[in-house]
Amino acid sequence: MNFMASKQPENSLLSPESDSQRTLYPYVTGTSVVALKYKDGILMAADMGGSYGSTLRYKSVERMKPIGKHSLLGASGEISDFQEILRYLDELILYDNMWDDGNSLGPKEVHNYLTRVMYNRRNKFNPLWNSLVLGGVKNGQKYLGTVSMIGVNFEDNHVATGFGNHLARPILRQEWHENLSFEDGVRLLEKCMRVLLYRDRSAVNKLQIAKITEEGVTISQPYSLKTYWEFSAFENPAQGAIGSW
Repeated sequence: MNFMASKQPENSLLSPESDSQRTLYPYVTGTSVVALKYKDGILMAADMGGSYGSTLRYKSVERMKPIGKHSLLGASGEISDFQEILRYLDELILYDNMWDDGNSLGPKEVHNYLTRVMYNRRNKFNPLWNSLVLGGVKNGQKYLGTVSMIGVNFEDNHVATGFGNHLARPILRQEWHENLSFEDGVRLLEKCMRVLLYRDRSAVNKLQIAKITEEGVTISQPYSLKTYWEFSAFENPAQGAIGSW
């Protein structure tokens, strides 16, 4: 019997018109984003991997984008949902520009908007599967915040998503200070990204670092970090582990 061909009554719950589409599970995902304040603005780093399940399928995915004149957005999680968020933000910035009143949305306003979008979608049981980092500078004020897929949000001097929240934040808490130069900030982000590369199976050794200041956004060309894989713990990771395979 051909079940697909059996006709359903009009307006039935099983009819195509009643289909409800949800992202039940993320398909192509990006891993950690790490960001910090430095003396002139905000620095943000993310690699360019896109994982299809546990397969590192794509290696040129840009996960940091400028938003308007004063903001920079980075995203972990589902890439298609990130693209949808960018469409929302394009509409927001366009609407803001249409007023032509000399004002423009700053990073705090954009971050607040994103917290409402993420929490609204969570309440509809149709979340956008992303953790977002939003940084920017407006009128000399630096701003850095994050929001999760269910709308949990906060501001801080340094933030990270994904594995970075567990492995990079301890490094940042120990080494970050308010008067970081650009060069020192880049070195600190590279140290965090190197640790993530060693420990996160979804990380790829191809990253970008972005900065935003009063002058605007600059996103670096992709590059790789120098790594060292001869540590004894890497050669035999199960040595001394109780009950390991």
